[in-house]
Amino acid sequence: MIGLLVDQKEVKELEYLLKREMDEILFDVGDARIDHIVKRAMEERYQILFRLFKRIADPSDCSRYIRSKKVNSKKG
Repeated sequence: MIGLLVDQKEVKELEYLLKREMDEILFDVGDARIDHIVKRAMEERYQILFRLFKRIADPSDCSRYIRSKKVNSKKG
């Protein structure tokens, strides 16, 4: 466990960076040209970023980024 002290300005910057990265991942996950293995890695990264985001953001902001767990079926 690592502790971190940040001021309010730094919290806002962290929120901005996390939102931007999560938005980019959400956009890319919807791209049909990206392989499912890469999408799975992107989903794992998204979950890590979201856990960080939940620690610093208001719950109302977090609700926008909650992902439902749906089972992706492979197309054969």
